[in-house]
Amino acid sequence: MAASGYSDLDRPPLSERALTRALVQPGGLWSRIDIRAETGSTNADAAEAARGHAPEGLVVVAERQVAGRGRRDRQWLSPARAGLTLSVLLRPSSPEPERDWPAAPPSTFGWLPLLAGVALAEAVTRVSGVEAALKWPNDLLVGDRKCAGILAEMAGDAIVVGIGLNVSTYAAELPETTGVPATSLRVAGAENLDRDPLLRALLRGLERWYGGWRQSGGDAEMCGLLGEYRRLCATIGRDVRVLLPGGGELVGEAATVDRDGQLVVRTVDGSEHRVSAGDVLHVR
Repeated sequence: MAASGYSDLDRPPLSERALTRALVQPGGLWSRIDIRAETGSTNADAAEAARGHAPEGLVVVAERQVAGRGRRDRQWLSPARAGLTLSVLLRPSSPEPERDWPAAPPSTFGWLPLLAGVALAEAVTRVSGVEAALKWPNDLLVGDRKCAGILAEMAGDAIVVGIGLNVSTYAAELPETTGVPATSLRVAGAENLDRDPLLRALLRGLERWYGGWRQSGGDAEMCGLLGEYRRLCATIGRDVRVLLPGGGELVGEAATVDRDGQLVVRTVDGSEHRVSAGDVLHVR
C-alpha cells in the first residue's frame, strides 16, 4: 500500500525515547520499546527476538507494517502512522519469584488475546472518547464495526501478542472486508487521535491485567479478568454463526464466555457447546 498522502502534522511519529522513559521502569513488565519506521510484521519480529532469548516485556511497534496478518492469514495493512501496530513478547510459562508470579499453566494461555482485548477496549474508551466493545475472540468493535484485531502466536516457549488498531485512518483508506465492516477511531468521531497516549494507556493496562493474571497463576476469574471480559464482550447474548477451524460451523446463541476463555454457544435444541477458536459472525 502506498504511503498516506496526508501531512506529517496529521500523523506525527511516535517517540521511542519518550515512550521508553515513561514505560520502561525498574520492576515493571516492559523491558524495551522498539519503534520501527517500517517492517513486514511486528509479530514475526517479536517471534524472532523470542527465539533469540529476548526477555519478556519487549514491545515492537511499526509505524508502517507491510506484511501483517490476522486470523486465517488475512492481511492487516494500514497507511504509515495511521494506526497502532505492535506486538508484545510474553513468557507466562517462566515463574518469577521476585514478583510472586508462578508459572501459568499452558491451558490458560488462551486468555492472553482476551486479556489484550480488555486492555485495548479500556484504553480506547478512556483516551479516544468512543465506546469500544469486544467480539470474541480477538476483535475490537466500535459502533459494531471492526476497529482492531488481535493475534496471539507461540514462539518457542514464549507467546507473542499482536495488536492492530485503526486510529486516524480515513474512510477511503479502510480495507474492504468480507466479514465485519472496518472502521477507525477517526471515522467513529473520536475526540482524541493522538497515538502516544493511546499506546501508553494500552501498555499500562496490559501490564496491570497481565500482572494480576500471572499472580493468580492464570486464573482469569480470580484476578477479575473473566468478569471484565464478559462486561465488555458484545458477542454474549447475540445469535451467532461460528466458523470452526476444521471447516464446520455452529449456530446458536452466545450464552457466555467460560473460565477457560471458551465461547459457550447454546443451540436451538438447548444443548451447549464450548468453542475454543473460530470466526464469529454476529447474526443479530
